[in-house]
Amino acid sequence: MRIAFLCKRRYMGKDVILDRYARLYEIPYQLARRGHVVRGFCLSYHGDAEGVWAHEAEPGQLTWESRSPGRSVLPALATYPRHLLRQLRAFAPDVLIAASDIPHVALGAWLARRLHVPYAADLYDNFEGFGQARLPGMVSLLRRAVRRADLVTTTSEPLRELVVDTYRARGKVLAMPSTVDKAVFRPLDRQTCRRSLGLPEGARLVGTAGGLHRDKGVDTLYAAWPAIAAAAPDAHLVLAGPSDSAFPPPADERVHYLGELPHARTAELFNALDVGVIYLRDTAFGRYCFPQKAYEMLACHLPIVAARIGVMPQLLASTPDGLYHADDAADLARAVLVQLTHPQIAQVPIDDWSQLIGRLDGHLRVLVGAHAAPA
Repeated sequence: MRIAFLCKRRYMGKDVILDRYARLYEIPYQLARRGHVVRGFCLSYHGDAEGVWAHEAEPGQLTWESRSPGRSVLPALATYPRHLLRQLRAFAPDVLIAASDIPHVALGAWLARRLHVPYAADLYDNFEGFGQARLPGMVSLLRRAVRRADLVTTTSEPLRELVVDTYRARGKVLAMPSTVDKAVFRPLDRQTCRRSLGLPEGARLVGTAGGLHRDKGVDTLYAAWPAIAAAAPDAHLVLAGPSDSAFPPPADERVHYLGELPHARTAELFNALDVGVIYLRDTAFGRYCFPQKAYEMLACHLPIVAARIGVMPQLLASTPDGLYHADDAADLARAVLVQLTHPQIAQVPIDDWSQLIGRLDGHLRVLVGAHAAPA
């Protein structure tokens, strides 16, 4: 098949094309690896260099094009849909996939109608929780585009249910959580990882990696730390990721802030820890997201403590004592101390990207075959 894939250039702080990062890269890459000719079209909101990149993906082909609005943002954005339409008419895709945010999902629906090809929308998050959704008309635009899609993939089962029940999607809707590179996230020697990161080798380490922001719920972890520290004198807290200068990590000699770590070193961190923490709040984001670091931690065989929100109770059903009530610092401290004393690792099967996208490929083939069949 000939597949067009639309997305923004920056995702989770990474460059989709140059960093070859996670879901927005793996979907087109794995489809190309399955023999398809895939063209990725990225729009940069951050002024990244424009160009065309060919990535090896035998036996198929994967080519990326990136555009940047530059200083003339509004005129450039106004002409981008027509530019894409010309490019896509020349490419002649059999199916179009759009992902990453509201503008791309809406643009994908608009283009697919004009190209008369099947349309798939990928929702790696509840986009209604993005800042874009506060602009007038954006939520209606999103829901209308998703409702018209022939196939919708969501990052979690709660989000799939939202799309079915509230959006009333007409096409097939599949929960397709993001997964991890199990060549990177795998069990490693704990003491070697601690030495590599400069962490105390004889302590019990509790920690996390990701956006250390109050609106995501890290304040609950910070508030829980004094109780954890008092009950477990050998416990240390380890944090990595972008932090809020107005809301820094606790000032404590037993708190270690590692800054932002490269992807591979995050795997070292998770192997260095005794307990990993996944904080979430009871918000539109928390209820419908699938925290990728849950799979990253589990792939490293790390005991987890997580907020009892969204998909987490189902994912960690085998270790219920590791769940805490969102925004409840005392309950988070309790869960951490339980996992420190009697560690339990949730038994969760984790598919790799090849397996995950292999199933998506089957659904895309059905769509294209049905579209090509005579009425």
